[in-house]
Amino acid sequence: MSLQVFEADRLYDDADDELNLIAPKAKRAQWRHRRVGPPFLKFGRRVKYHGADLNSWINGNRIATASPEIQQLG
Repeated sequence: MSLQVFEADRLYDDADDELNLIAPKAKRAQWRHRRVGPPFLKFGRRVKYHGADLNSWINGNRIATASPEIQQLG
């Protein structure tokens, strides 16, 4: 199952509130500095995220849990 949370063809500005679904703005800045988190683009001082990259990053960080049947046995 692939989640499509963000519009794939849109460039999101770092100031866009939608990005708070991933992490607060300060945390995203820390991630960029450490080169972790979703891929980003820089235009001078402006930071942008491509929607397709955000969706890919979200899906790559998805953690599957045990099925409900297995959880009931435990």
